[in-house]
Amino acid sequence: MKKEKTLFILGIMAFLANGDNYAAAPLIIKIAEDLQLTISTAAVSVTAYMLAFGAFTLLFGPLSDRFGKVRIINIAAMGTAVFSMLGAFAFNLPSLVFFRAMNGAFGAGIFPVTMALVGQSFDDKNRHKALGKVMGMMFLGGASATVIGGILSYFGSWRMVYFFYGFAEFIVAIIMLKVLERDKPTVEHLNFVKAYKAPLTNLQFMKIIITVLFLGVSIFGSFTYSGTLIKEITGYNILIVGLILSLFGIGTVVGGRVAPMLKSAIGPGFLGLAGLLGGISLFTLSASGNIILLGLALFCFGMSFISIQSTFISTAQENFPNMRGTVMSLVSFQVFIGGAIGTSLNGVIIKNYGTAQIYFNTAFIMLAVGGIATLLILGFERRKKAAALDKKD
Repeated sequence: MKKEKTLFILGIMAFLANGDNYAAAPLIIKIAEDLQLTISTAAVSVTAYMLAFGAFTLLFGPLSDRFGKVRIINIAAMGTAVFSMLGAFAFNLPSLVFFRAMNGAFGAGIFPVTMALVGQSFDDKNRHKALGKVMGMMFLGGASATVIGGILSYFGSWRMVYFFYGFAEFIVAIIMLKVLERDKPTVEHLNFVKAYKAPLTNLQFMKIIITVLFLGVSIFGSFTYSGTLIKEITGYNILIVGLILSLFGIGTVVGGRVAPMLKSAIGPGFLGLAGLLGGISLFTLSASGNIILLGLALFCFGMSFISIQSTFISTAQENFPNMRGTVMSLVSFQVFIGGAIGTSLNGVIIKNYGTAQIYFNTAFIMLAVGGIATLLILGFERRKKAAALDKKD
């Protein structure tokens, strides 16, 4: 019962924190108009969030292994709540970039450390299911963020969106302080060099990490501009655009639930299918003007992403079971740094070639990620079976 309660509370915070991140997609247009910026310039605030998240996640992972994951999550939750609310009072680009960067910095102590805490709290039989529940809540937050962001921005202001999420996070952070039970540290001494040396010198693990970087470029680097793309194609207002974008988040929720079943039924080959699905979805977004096809493409894009990402997270944690915080830091670092790189590069592409071009380009990356992921996980499964047979002998 305590574990289920913990999962629920962690899921709610993940829901809000991820919503805080995804809400930027439909807001970029309004932010640019309000602060008199171009779309690509306003997107610098998204890049700042991702870069700060990526950098600070390297700090929080080892800290959580040394001092306890619940303690780090509590601090991070309070910090991200405060700076999300402050983002509502940004008066120019530098202030917005600062507040969003600090929001991302503290957010780095929520996403990866939460997944590490869940991973260490459940046995091998129940771990994947528990991770799926929290990830489902996390991306349900992403799904609803575009709707919530669209509604609040349409009837009020983009500032209301950041304040809403920050205030809600603040309330949940207070509840977490009273409800979550402190966990014991899993390492005795804090040594960042030693903490990262083991995973960084593991060739098979690093192959996964590098692939995750390109997944970040594909997903976060393109989703930032999805609101702009849909508005350009359809001409709909930000409220309707937010509703359409929610299909991506719904796709991640559905994908998170079916991915374990597909992996069990098909094996690692399902990752290749996920990459193919993502590639086709991105091609559709770059070429179609049909609203039904665009909505379906966003949904399938979300399913593709979560299928690959959840498998990478589970595999990465299995490699280093006593260093889950550090491992999740590296995974999150790659995802968000990839997202920051993709957002910046795509900003340049938009200026020169238009918004649709970034989805055409990203489709090829997604296809490659799916194929590489299949080979990597297939190799991991083979080594795992071989190790199990050696133990029996």
